[in-house]
Amino acid sequence: MLLFWIIFFSLAGTVGTVMGGSLILLCSRLTREKILSGLLSYAAGTLLAVSFLRLLPEALEMEKPGPVMATVLVGVVLFFLMEKLLIWRHCHDHDCEIHSAGGPLILIGDGVHNFVDGILIAAAFLSSVSLGVATAIAIIIHEVPQEVGDFSILLDHGYKKSKAMGLNILSSLTTVLGALLGYVALDYLRPAIPYVLALSAASFIYIATVDLIANMHRQRRRQAPWAQVALLLAGILTILLATGLNH
Repeated sequence: MLLFWIIFFSLAGTVGTVMGGSLILLCSRLTREKILSGLLSYAAGTLLAVSFLRLLPEALEMEKPGPVMATVLVGVVLFFLMEKLLIWRHCHDHDCEIHSAGGPLILIGDGVHNFVDGILIAAAFLSSVSLGVATAIAIIIHEVPQEVGDFSILLDHGYKKSKAMGLNILSSLTTVLGALLGYVALDYLRPAIPYVLALSAASFIYIATVDLIANMHRQRRRQAPWAQVALLLAGILTILLATGLNH
């Protein structure tokens, strides 16, 4: 039953984010920018809430604080280095150097990122179902703007809509591969779960602060500060309600 939920939420993230991103692209430019700005603020709240209210407390229940917090620190530095090497990246700014590098790099980077997301979902579910649901929700929400960006970049590089959609789906399916690998490997390596949860928290904190919140500051002209704060708090509340209901 646990494997079913892991696969279900991994597929929901794969199909849901691609379809959601495609629907947003059908909106006018002004409407699309407003929706994406709101999603960035909302996603930042969900990621921070999952990290500090669920992932880290869960890891600290399984392992001593020293090793857990050291893993978070190592994770943040690791993700910074990986992003610098263009192996793992998460950006919503279409004018960045990574996006200008071309379609294939976008797909490779997104595939690696989605694969890691799948492992995080599996690790969270192996810890508890409520934590798995909260983690999956946060991942799905913050991936929608990413898919919109990837899809639009592929179109800008001359890809047809059908081909861009197909490539995005293939790239997203690595989430399921990561989830299956995580389930098989982590089920036999249970002592590693608190460290994987700590790395998950590091990943979410890095994305929320380095990418999303930084982007929110740059978009103050598009969205009022009070709206950004309200949506960020709404994201936190969503995780609190989701985990509370699952408990």
